[in-house]
Amino acid sequence: MRRMTTLVTLVCCLGGFVMAVPENVFAEPAGAAGALPYAYFSGVLDTAAVNDGIPAYSAYTAAYPLVYPDNEIIIEASDYSRYERGGQAVTAGTVVGFDGMAGTSVMAEEDAILEYTFTVDEAGWYRPALEYYPVEGKSAAIQRALFIDGELPYRELSRVEFPRVWVNTAEPDGQGGYIWSKDNQGNDTRPAMAEAPEWIIQPFQDADGYVTAPLLVYLTAGEHTMTLFPIREPALLRRVAWGRADTALPLPYDETRASLDALDAEDSSGVSVTIQAENAARTSSQMLYPTQDMGSVSVTPSSPKLLLNNTIGGNPWRLAGQWIEWDFDIPADGYYHISMKVNQNLKRGIYVSRKITVDGIAPFSEMEDYGFTFAQNWRRETLSGTDGEPYRIYLKAGHHTLRMEATLGGFSQIISQVRDAVYDLNAIYRKVIQLTGVAPDRFRDYQVERSLPALSGEMEAARDLLSDVIDRLQAEAGKRSDRERALVTMRDQLAQLIGDNELFPRQINSFKANVRACGTWLNEAMLQPLALDEITIYSPDVGETGAGVSFIQSALFEAKRLAYSFMIDYNAIGNVSDDSEGITLWVGSGRDQANVIKQLIDDTFTRETGINVNVMLVDMSTLLQATLAGQGPDAAIQVGWDLPMNYGLRGAIRDLADFADLGNVLKRFAPSAIRPYEFDGSVYALPETQVFPMLFYRKDILAEMGLSVPRTWDEVSVALAALARSQMEIGMVPGENIWSMLLYQNGGEYYNEEATRSALDSEEAARAFRQYTELYTDYRLDRVTSVEERFRTGECPMIVADYSLYNNLQVSAPDLRGLWGMAPAPGIMREDGSIDRSVGGYGGACVMMRGAKEPDKVWEFMKWWTSKETQVAYGREMESLMGASARVPTANLEAFESMPWPLGDLNALKAQRAEARGIPQAPGGYFTYRNVNNAFYAVTTPAADRAGQAVVTPREALMDQVILINDEIRYKRTEFGLPLE
Repeated sequence: MRRMTTLVTLVCCLGGFVMAVPENVFAEPAGAAGALPYAYFSGVLDTAAVNDGIPAYSAYTAAYPLVYPDNEIIIEASDYSRYERGGQAVTAGTVVGFDGMAGTSVMAEEDAILEYTFTVDEAGWYRPALEYYPVEGKSAAIQRALFIDGELPYRELSRVEFPRVWVNTAEPDGQGGYIWSKDNQGNDTRPAMAEAPEWIIQPFQDADGYVTAPLLVYLTAGEHTMTLFPIREPALLRRVAWGRADTALPLPYDETRASLDALDAEDSSGVSVTIQAENAARTSSQMLYPTQDMGSVSVTPSSPKLLLNNTIGGNPWRLAGQWIEWDFDIPADGYYHISMKVNQNLKRGIYVSRKITVDGIAPFSEMEDYGFTFAQNWRRETLSGTDGEPYRIYLKAGHHTLRMEATLGGFSQIISQVRDAVYDLNAIYRKVIQLTGVAPDRFRDYQVERSLPALSGEMEAARDLLSDVIDRLQAEAGKRSDRERALVTMRDQLAQLIGDNELFPRQINSFKANVRACGTWLNEAMLQPLALDEITIYSPDVGETGAGVSFIQSALFEAKRLAYSFMIDYNAIGNVSDDSEGITLWVGSGRDQANVIKQLIDDTFTRETGINVNVMLVDMSTLLQATLAGQGPDAAIQVGWDLPMNYGLRGAIRDLADFADLGNVLKRFAPSAIRPYEFDGSVYALPETQVFPMLFYRKDILAEMGLSVPRTWDEVSVALAALARSQMEIGMVPGENIWSMLLYQNGGEYYNEEATRSALDSEEAARAFRQYTELYTDYRLDRVTSVEERFRTGECPMIVADYSLYNNLQVSAPDLRGLWGMAPAPGIMREDGSIDRSVGGYGGACVMMRGAKEPDKVWEFMKWWTSKETQVAYGREMESLMGASARVPTANLEAFESMPWPLGDLNALKAQRAEARGIPQAPGGYFTYRNVNNAFYAVTTPAADRAGQAVVTPREALMDQVILINDEIRYKRTEFGLPLE
């Protein structure tokens, strides 16, 4: 094997360090030497959730003896036996003594396979932990999978997360707090969150939170291979430690207290330390920033007029594994109470859990899972036992760190059982609809019991599982509540159907609705929101601090809030400038988005350019009318993709071709993203976002049916025939995204080259339209029902939908985690054997209004807004605010790759984006898809609904509408003074 050795410079964002390391580049992949290839590991992870050969953690732990060796195995990161990127074995970048860490550390790139060979002297259970430094990446948690001897020991090791460390960027006030910057209205601005990386030792833990304790692995004696497979984000690794697995949990409170009393521990006296919770020292997520609560006079500080940074947590602090830390100092040894002003008004009937540690250790076992029950308002809660007696927590004099980590706690196994039940219930539903269809004939005898003899047993297992869950839920919550109503309703219906299977066809819709309700319960139960106002550590003789709020104080506060609501313009966001030379910007999304945009503008754009921007939150449907009336803005963002050209021809939007550097700016985007905003040499907008169709598929159902992911529409036809036999189908709601995809793949175009007439009268367009309509006539695809819901139930194990659905599934479908994937849309095979996967796509835009007072300043803003740096910052801020469901589908190509996509999903999206075409606009173009849609329904509407109208062929229907499209184009071109054919 020929080797080339070169010297390259490896630049890593390690506090400014630049490391020059030798890199050995091999002509052959490491797999040639016998190592398992990248594709093998990727394939195992892709099917882990549906592979019966890979057990769940509970089954894995039950299969081995309880043996806990005393020794610890330390693997130095630099002792790797394999480091591979892109199928090439290379030498990893290393650094010595980085950030005070002695020894050599290894840079594990986002796409690098790291493998180690080590020897185990004594068989037994070990607890793996990774010592790492979270180098700069895409601001997401680091994810890896762990393989032992080329196999995945259990499913939970298919995705293990290692957190980053975040701090807010406000200036410290020297007293444990921060000096919040303010806008010119007097409101506190939300501080930006920045990474504060440090060396971390993190045990391997279940990323989904179902297993609350660190994960263990059973190792036999002898030599083993450990593979760290990349999923997301780079990291600097120092070592992997396989430690003692039987490390004792903290003792219960009574035993801990007794042991301390035996050492003459005593109550402290006269000490009270209060921490404002918004002054957190560190957090695990950029979502955990100071928040503003002006709804109660009881928070500190409070104001009926101004937005103040006075709390932390709430809905952003809802995911298992998220933690917040506070630093504090204690002047004397002794026992202390800890009280907190909390608000838990989102989880009625159950409690939310926090693991509470001091200096990294839970004081006693009760702090591993401390529950905060529901209450309507803010309240002060002293950490106490079930008897109401406040805990005495022993602290030594000096500096301490208090951490609170969200955990599923006692509900983890309950939630896991509900997840399994929902999966089983969906499987039962699919079996029944294979017999009855989704709309059974109520007068037909389907003989369900005879046709599905195993059905009763499966329903009994699901019923028993739900019954156990309900009992345990009541035991954990301490009482019955309406939170379990969905589970009780499902259990009762199962009991009824077990008694008479023949009722199923008549109850199929209610059964489906009840399963959906259980899925909603699961999604909500996994969330653990808790808001904090302040934390007090105090001596037992001091007593609780903080006076209550009287009714008169509350009433006066609410009266002031009401009065100020008539005085303050809530449409204006952040700093409001009276400068006549400033820019007025309209934003058409929500207040959260507008706040983030305004903060970015003030922190970077205005500071760098001196140009003031007034941000207004408005209904964008009034944009044209306001502009024509002389009341419009200078610029608008988040404008619909079909508006800029049409408004531009009407003189409402400025042509950006007037700016000399437009060509350089447009290089930021794919040509498909720009296409809707170009016409006749003019460019009327800059792209902000771009979405396009992708294929989503259920791994479990395809595996059950022996189907592979289709690459072409011919393969889709074969899959549809197989799915139809099981009363399933592919989900694809008709729309312009579907029509444009089929049009382009068949070689068609929307308009002729001059956009003077429609090109839909071509043979290619007719062929595409026939294919489009046949999907809904011959294959009878559902034209109306939400594909997302049918994807979850399994009625549609494959769907074609905009890739923004990815974000929704990540957040709203925890029962499907690991059971679905995403691939490029199906295409048409070309003569050379390649596949044409062309798609249309659409998005939002940024426009300059014709009446802008200072066009050059507006242009500077537009360039700043669509730049990589701003789009990345906006995307990360939105995810920090609202979670993964708010991931921005930015049109900026470099910014898109900087979003925290898992590597495999990013590659699929990039492959599809490369074949996106965009949808052109033309005068009167709004008539195009409107009339294509009319032709579509003329063909696909059932004969009984046509009211005696004649049946038309797809070609006839389309050609009839092309006449109307051409008439409108001709009319509009005449109106705007444009040449005709």
